[in-house]
Amino acid sequence: MIGEHGSGVREITTPRAPSPGGAYSQGIIVNGFVFSAGCGPQDPITGVVIGDTIAAQTRQVLSNISAILAEANSTLSEVVKVTAHLANPERDFLEYDAVCRAIFSKPYPVRTTVGSCLVGMLVEIDVVAVVRP
Repeated sequence: MIGEHGSGVREITTPRAPSPGGAYSQGIIVNGFVFSAGCGPQDPITGVVIGDTIAAQTRQVLSNISAILAEANSTLSEVVKVTAHLANPERDFLEYDAVCRAIFSKPYPVRTTVGSCLVGMLVEIDVVAVVRP
């Protein structure tokens, strides 16, 4: 569902991605781009974290993001910027990167990956993507 805000900003909501746990939107469309909130590896229905490896959790996060992008008429192919937070970057970066290489194609999106204190999960990701006309 797309809701209209002032200044041409449109909110994206979908039950196919986890509901926000605070005062933020799943996604926002503005000026031809969709910006997703940080998504974790939760099941959209149960809220339970899916997977116990960085690879499994990264795939679930990207599935959640894909659902938000679909609601905005975009896909992972239109992603231009990725920001990822890893709970243990030294241990998990290579496996996380392998999943990204399998899902994204060249030219790869620009990406920032940082270590963060995440509670109960190994990865959180947000993206910026182009909205298809």
